[in-house]
Amino acid sequence: MATEHKAGFVNIVGNPNVGKSTLMNDLVGERVSIITSKAQTTRHRIMGIVNTPDYQIVFSDTPGVLKPKYKLQESMLDFSEGALTDADILLYVTDVVEDPVKNADFLAKVAKEKVPVLLVINKIDLVKSQQELEDIVARWRELLPNAEVFPTSAKEHFNVSNLMARIVELLPPSPPYFGKDALTDKPARFFVTEIIREKILLNYDKEIPYSTEVIVEKFEESEKAIHIMAVVYVERDSQKGILIGKGGSMLKRVGTEARKDIEKFFDKSVYLELFVKVEPNWRNRENKLKSFGYIE
Repeated sequence: MATEHKAGFVNIVGNPNVGKSTLMNDLVGERVSIITSKAQTTRHRIMGIVNTPDYQIVFSDTPGVLKPKYKLQESMLDFSEGALTDADILLYVTDVVEDPVKNADFLAKVAKEKVPVLLVINKIDLVKSQQELEDIVARWRELLPNAEVFPTSAKEHFNVSNLMARIVELLPPSPPYFGKDALTDKPARFFVTEIIREKILLNYDKEIPYSTEVIVEKFEESEKAIHIMAVVYVERDSQKGILIGKGGSMLKRVGTEARKDIEKFFDKSVYLELFVKVEPNWRNRENKLKSFGYIE
């Protein structure tokens, strides 16, 4: 007798920089969510989808939870709080260095959840002793008594397969939500913007990455190649100068690094054109946040 097909939404929540994106990419097996060491790189809920003949898991990676400082962050917090309401399974990700009481309000909401909560304590490769790990686990058990605890190291791929097996066990019986060939519910150009944004995060300091937005204006795909035209929006002329660099050197570097990754992602040759435009104070302007897809 054929086993009943299972499907469900697994939502990943937690504070910035605990390794949510690394973990999700490990679980999905593709580089879906951008990974950098700077906080607040994930602004959207990104869906990564795992398909087998027997089940479909829809992962979403939420923005790290933080107290909002400006309009953009308010919409990011809405995404995270929304993640609590539509999950079949909740993955709360923390790590061995994070202070568990850092986000008490959000944690209290997670503790009240009716759906299964899997508490992932990441980065255990940084722990000095078994005793230290046991103390960390005990402290979290007090905060989330109903959660199942999984000490992991996403970077070292430690205990991730056990976590995955448990997720599959907990999935409810259901037909698939998306086509079985779907890797994500985001369009191709979304990944292009994420890759370009990652390169900006890696190549510039301080405020620059957080005041940029990347919009793909042209995405023309043929059998062997893709022609992409993307605009990087900044808030001030001075930022535009820094982004372009002396004689265009910095923008060229970002373009080259991004193009290599985009070629890997789509497995085609890519012609990438990057432009920089100034859009004053876009992070606090509702119409701009709307046009950039941050507010419905």
